[in-house]
Amino acid sequence: MTELAKILIVDDDEDILTAGRLLLRRHFGEVVTCRRPEEIPELLGQHVFDTVMLDMNFGPGESSGGQGFEWLERILTIDPSMVVVMITAHGGVDTAVEAMKRGATDFVSKPWQNEKVVATLSAAVELHRSRVETASLRGANRVLVEAAAPEGNTIISGSPQMRDVLSIVARAAPTDANVLVLGENGTGKELIARELHRQSSRSDEVFLTVDLGSISETLFESELFGHKKGAFTGANDDRLGRFQAADGGTLFLDEVGNLPIHLQAKLLSALEQRQVTPVGSDKSQDVDVRIVAATNVAPDVLHDPQRFRPDLLFRLNTVEVTLPPLRERRDDILPIARHYVAVHARKYRKAAKSFSAAAEKALVEYDWPGNVRALRHAIERAVILAVGDVLEPADLQLADTPPVPTDKAAAPVSTVLNLDQMEKEAIHQALCKHGFNISHAAKELGLTRASLYRRMEKHDL
Repeated sequence: MTELAKILIVDDDEDILTAGRLLLRRHFGEVVTCRRPEEIPELLGQHVFDTVMLDMNFGPGESSGGQGFEWLERILTIDPSMVVVMITAHGGVDTAVEAMKRGATDFVSKPWQNEKVVATLSAAVELHRSRVETASLRGANRVLVEAAAPEGNTIISGSPQMRDVLSIVARAAPTDANVLVLGENGTGKELIARELHRQSSRSDEVFLTVDLGSISETLFESELFGHKKGAFTGANDDRLGRFQAADGGTLFLDEVGNLPIHLQAKLLSALEQRQVTPVGSDKSQDVDVRIVAATNVAPDVLHDPQRFRPDLLFRLNTVEVTLPPLRERRDDILPIARHYVAVHARKYRKAAKSFSAAAEKALVEYDWPGNVRALRHAIERAVILAVGDVLEPADLQLADTPPVPTDKAAAPVSTVLNLDQMEKEAIHQALCKHGFNISHAAKELGLTRASLYRRMEKHDL
C-alpha cells in the first residue's frame, strides 16, 4: 500500500528536496516538499500525510539540531500519531538519536543511500497506518462497549455500604490486580466489573464478558482458548478464544463459582502461565488480560476445596469486592427506582412518572430477593402498564410476588392451562424459590442460563 502513501519532506536545501522528490515519487503516491518549516502547520491541516521527513537544522550555520527538536515537538503536538523521520548531516547521528528519544521514529543521513531511504520510509508508512488502525479499533471498541451496556445500567449509590465498595474499586482499578466480585444475583456484579475496566489503564482496550455458567463443558476450552480448523467436528475455521480476543484488555468471567472443578484446573493453568493453547494446536500463545471474575456462590462454598480449588481462588481474589444485597442498602432503593422510571419512560415514550408516598414506602420495605435486577423489572413493568402519571403500590405488583420459601415445601400447583401462562408461572416460582439465583433456577427448570434469560425477557419477569 506504500504506492498510495503521501510523504512530506521539509528541508531548506533545494537540492535535497529535488532529489527526494525524484526518488520517492517512484515509490509512493505523492511527495510534497517544503523549504520553510513555518509552513508545516498549514500543510498538516491541508493534507493527510503518512510520514514527515524533517531536517534537523534550518539556515546557514545551524548545527545544534535545536530547530529540528522544536519542529518535531510541534508536529507531534498537531498529530500525535504522525511518524517523523529525521534528516541529519553525516556525523550528526548523536543528535538524531536524541530526536528519536523525543518522538522521532528513525533518521537518514546525508548524503543518503537511495535504497536505505526507501526502506526507512516504507517502514515508517506501515507504522503510521498501524497507529491509525489501532486508534480506529480503540474508538470502535469504546462504541461497542458502550452499546453493549444497556441504557440505565449505571451505578447509583448513596449508601455507606456502596461507598465502601466504590472506594475499593477506585483503589484497585488502576492496578492490574485480578478482582473477584461476590454478591447475590442482580446486585450489579457486571457493573462493578465494567467500572473497574473504565477506571483502569486498559480502558481503551476491549472489555469482554464470558458467562461460564452457560458454556457447555465440551466447548469450554474452545470458547476460552480458541481452536484450529479441523480440531473437532464442526470446527470449520480457526477461531480465537475469549482470552485472545481480550488480549490487552479486561476479561470478565461471570459465574466462575459454577465452573466444574475439573475445568478449574484448565483455567488456573492459563492464569498462571499467561498462555493459552488453542484446541488442535501444539503451540501456546501469550496473552495479556486483566481478569475480573464474579460469582453468587457463598464464600463458605468457595473456600470448600471439594467445590473450588484454593489455588484458583488465590489467583482470582487478589482483591475481593462484596456487593451487599439491596435489602441491606435500602437508602439506594428510591434513587435507583427513580432512575429506572426516567430510563423506561424515555424508552417507551411515556410521560414522566413519579411515585406516590405509599409506593415509595412499599418499595423501601420490600426485601427484593432479586435485588436491583428485580427492582428494574418491576419499574419497567409499572411504567408500561400504569394508567396515571403517579405510580401506586398496585402498579408495582409487589403484593403478587410470593415470598422466598424458607423450606423445601413445594410451590402450589397452578390450575391455569394456558401454556404461556404456565411457563411464566413456573419460571416465576423457580426464581422465587431460589431467591432469584439464575443458575439454580435454570437448573431446576432444565434450561441453560441464556435460555432462562430469554424467557424472563419474553414474560417480562
